[in-house]
Amino acid sequence: MEIKKIAVIGAGTMGNGIAHVFAQYNHYVYLIDISKEVLDKAINNITNNLDRMIKKGTITNEIKEQTIKNITPIIGIENFNDEIDLIIEAVYENIDIKSKVLQSLKDKASENTIIATNTSSIPITKLANFTNRPENFIGMHFMNPVPIMKLVEIIRGYMTSQETYEKIKDLILKIDKVPAEVNDYPGFVSNRVLMPMINEAIYCVYEGVATPENIDTVMKLGMNHPMGPLTLADFIGLDVVLSILEVLYEGFNDPKYRPCPLLKKMVDANKLGRKTGEGFYKY
Repeated sequence: MEIKKIAVIGAGTMGNGIAHVFAQYNHYVYLIDISKEVLDKAINNITNNLDRMIKKGTITNEIKEQTIKNITPIIGIENFNDEIDLIIEAVYENIDIKSKVLQSLKDKASENTIIATNTSSIPITKLANFTNRPENFIGMHFMNPVPIMKLVEIIRGYMTSQETYEKIKDLILKIDKVPAEVNDYPGFVSNRVLMPMINEAIYCVYEGVATPENIDTVMKLGMNHPMGPLTLADFIGLDVVLSILEVLYEGFNDPKYRPCPLLKKMVDANKLGRKTGEGFYKY
C-alpha cells in the first residue's frame, strides 16, 4: 500500500508544519482541528512559509499553489470521513488530550490505516493502548520547524509491526527527511538529551550563576550550538518544556529530570516564551 492520503490532527505549530511538508511532496492532506480560527491561522502560516521558500529560491510559485491545493482543512474529527492511509496525531503534549483523540479514531481508521503520533516524550506503547490496532501504531517525532529540520525520530511501540515501521521509514525518505530509529523510552533520544540541558540552564538562572544572555552565549560560542538553551526553551514554549520534563521525571523516577522550580513558576505566570511575548527574553 502506497501512502497518499494523510490526515493530520492538530493544526498548531507542529501540525501545520507536518501538513505543509506532506502536501509539498504531493500527498493529499486533511488538516483537522476544532476551530475555523485555528485552521485559518495554520493555512496562513503555511502560505507565509512557502512565500519565504520562494524568496530563497528553493521552490517555485507553482509548487506553492499545488501545496496549498493539496491541503483540505476540516473542523472536527467527526466531520472527517474519507478512506485514509495514514493518520498523524499532532495535538498538545498531554496524555489526556492525546488519549481522547486516539480513542475517537477507532471508527475512523480502516484495517490498513497506520496511526502515528508526533509526541515528543510520551511512550508509544502507552499511547497505542488507546487504539484498537497497536500493531499499526507508531511514533513519528518531527522536529520544529518541520519544513526545515531534516530529522524524524521513528519510535516503535511494543506491538508495532515491522511492516508498519518499513512503510513509515520509506515515507519519511520520500519527503526528503532523515529517519532515525529509536526504542520506546520516555523522551526517546532527542528530548532525553535536550531537556536536561535546558533544565540545567534554567537552574543556572535560578541559582544566580549567570544571566540568560550569558548562559546562551557560553553555549553558542563555547559549544558551537546554533541557539542557546534558554532561547530554544522560549522557542519551544516553557509549558511544553515543563510537560516533557514531567514525563521524563515520572517515566524514569529519577531526580535528574526534576523540573526547576523557576520553570514551574514561569509557567504558572504564563511567561511561556515567544508565544506569549515573554519567557527568559521579551519578544
